[in-house]
Amino acid sequence: MNRDEAQQLVRDAVEEVIPGADLSTLGPDSTFRDALEMDSLDFLSFIEILSARTGIRIDDEDTPRLTTLDGCTQFLCERAESVPH
Repeated sequence: MNRDEAQQLVRDAVEEVIPGADLSTLGPDSTFRDALEMDSLDFLSFIEILSARTGIRIDDEDTPRLTTLDGCTQFLCERAESVPH
């Protein structure tokens, strides 16, 4: 998975959790909570969607890395390299 693919997966997952979200307000380091008013239940759903779509296991200790667009993108790219195809 390349960076563009990972970023699109993140954007798609955000849109599924928060339909109509204005992703133009989402900077690379903006937290989803601040930029999109994502609450904790939305965040949990977002994590579940990312995991299901990518086949990447996401543990509780990984979630602090997944609060921004760049953090998610980097995490997915790193983990995708270690997942057998």
